[in-house]
Amino acid sequence: MIKQYIAYLKDNPQGLWFKAKLYGWGWTPARWQGWAVIAAYLVVLFALASKVDKARPAFDQVLTFFLPLVAATVALILVCYKTGERPRWRWGLPKEDRKGR
Repeated sequence: MIKQYIAYLKDNPQGLWFKAKLYGWGWTPARWQGWAVIAAYLVVLFALASKVDKARPAFDQVLTFFLPLVAATVALILVCYKTGERPRWRWGLPKEDRKGR
């Protein structure tokens, strides 16, 4: 199964940064640029988490953590959508691809 997944990711003549996941809905990084976007998102996530101060009021935490987190997540989804395949619900390789592998 891992060999199928790697072959699926390498079959990328358009040079997409993200390919549709084989199982479920969403994307998976297919090129180094996609991995760099995921790494940048994680850096932003950890930076936001390090600024959380439980002693501050809840409204301040919303402004300093949750709103930037939502903005970063929306930005990640937009980058995935613009540089990747159209996501759709899948459960494995399409039937025509299974025959050749």
